[in-house]
Amino acid sequence: MSFRLSQRDKDVIAFINQFRAVDRDSLVDLFFKQLKSPINACNSVMIRLYRLGVIERTQQYSPTVYLPVDAKIKKSSQKILHFLSILDVYKQMCTYSVPKHVVVEDKPTGRKGGIEPDLFCIFKGSPFWIEIQRNQYSEQKMQAKINLYEEFFFSDEWKALHWQREDRSALFPSVILITPVRYGVSSDHIRIIQVGSIHELMEKYKSSSKQPKEARSRPSASSGGIKINLT
Repeated sequence: MSFRLSQRDKDVIAFINQFRAVDRDSLVDLFFKQLKSPINACNSVMIRLYRLGVIERTQQYSPTVYLPVDAKIKKSSQKILHFLSILDVYKQMCTYSVPKHVVVEDKPTGRKGGIEPDLFCIFKGSPFWIEIQRNQYSEQKMQAKINLYEEFFFSDEWKALHWQREDRSALFPSVILITPVRYGVSSDHIRIIQVGSIHELMEKYKSSSKQPKEARSRPSASSGGIKINLT
């Protein structure tokens, strides 16, 4: 069956496997927008791949959402919305720079009970773990989440993660909380950024880059004194 797949077919399948749930319009934006009739082209390709049995789909959403063949989530599961929110964050990043080393639902500790960020990536040269909060939680629960990141920081295990560069000192990723509310969480050891979206993140750094050098060098309470490369 593989001989019937083009390179774009393989890329689309790999992307769906990576993000677990991908809506039709996102596929159009990422793989077909350069064509004369991108929506029609995407629909044609996805119907063919579905009939070949190399992807699954659920039509409980409009437009259709595509899933991996071995998806462990039900086609009616709310988990699909969770994966779509991760995809939306990725797409926002792509409007500025395509992230590298992308891992959906990263489990860097390799054991249960450790940190489990929704997304890891290297974005504009800096590593990030991203937590997407679609629901509102108590500040105690959010601080407990940050405490897990601190525990991992002190373990030093992160220094051996596969994406670390051998030609420079290991970096502990900044933690981005994408949330419509602001939590009173803090850490003296890791960088925490709270924003409503990636667009807000980029606007924040766009504004900070215009400040005088001496003003930028002072850590701020809202950003945790972050020094990351987003320019």
